[in-house]
Amino acid sequence: MTTNKMWDDFCDQLRDAGQALQTESAPQNPLDQAEGVRYLIRLLRNGTLTSLEHNDPRYPVFTNILDPNLRCKIGADNPDNIYMSAKVSPEHRYRVSGTPGNSTVFSIGSKSKRDWSAETQVSHGEIDVHSLPLDENGRFSFVASKERPDSGAWLPIPEGTDKLTGRQSFVDHPNNVPAQITIEVLDEQFPFEPLDVDQFADQLRAATLQVRGIAGIFAEWTRLFMTRPHELPDWGQERFLNAGGDPNICYLHGYWNLADDEAWVIETEVPDCEYWNFVLQNWWMESLDYDRTNTHLNNFTAKPNVDGTLTIVVAAKDPGFGNWLSTAGHREGTALLRWVKADRHPIPTCRVIKI
Repeated sequence: MTTNKMWDDFCDQLRDAGQALQTESAPQNPLDQAEGVRYLIRLLRNGTLTSLEHNDPRYPVFTNILDPNLRCKIGADNPDNIYMSAKVSPEHRYRVSGTPGNSTVFSIGSKSKRDWSAETQVSHGEIDVHSLPLDENGRFSFVASKERPDSGAWLPIPEGTDKLTGRQSFVDHPNNVPAQITIEVLDEQFPFEPLDVDQFADQLRAATLQVRGIAGIFAEWTRLFMTRPHELPDWGQERFLNAGGDPNICYLHGYWNLADDEAWVIETEVPDCEYWNFVLQNWWMESLDYDRTNTHLNNFTAKPNVDGTLTIVVAAKDPGFGNWLSTAGHREGTALLRWVKADRHPIPTCRVIKI
């Protein structure tokens, strides 16, 4: 029987990506292993979308990795966010425009090319969309290009840039109004070209490398967080920014491992900030099932203490005090507290208690 070498190579490379499930310290219980398999499938969905379907900077499209049809959770995803990404090139000029919606935070940045073999990703610029003027139709607009335009808002895309990424953060979810946003190439039209076979083979390899690279990088992060369980320290922000983090956010990552009769109690001051949230995640750094149970909080949903401080309690069952978040059937996992555009970055006090 004859076979297709391109397909066989793809399957072999994807099988190699599954080594992440057996990585050092990865939990081997049925629930975490099943979620690990689901995680790799989600990464593949996103990888084929971004590497195969929307990989041409001449025809850019904004995609959303948390779209219900993708549901791809990468590296401590934020349930309050819409994550957008569009392929671009400094060889072209682009106009990004749309209606801003009612998100609390809305930024778009230009990022350097990466193959996920390393964490480093350079940020070349950020635009706060809510600070842009609106026209008579309530629409914003800016140009993304290598050279600064004669007028108007501008996002630089110097040599090495390959994508625009955006974050919309919402706190009052029943009343979300997402941005309606488009991206178009200016001043150019391109003739039709059939599929380039060699280029497609490269893109197929890029999709599987993305699965393996993402899974490997964030497993390494989890192993780091495991060295200081039940804390939310400042590990240093540069690493998280290099992985694509927003420079306006302070990221406090942690790891938890709790028995059924234990609770992780987190107490902190709350800075003056545009927005904050706290999210529980599994070992693979995917947010827990926030659609069906209480696994995250933000500045809109949390109930502060009378003195303005905040108490979060992570446990399998409601302990009857603080802001309780459910472990959703997990014995261990990761967590992230975000301070966004904050005047300071307090480090929470953490302890484990019996309940």
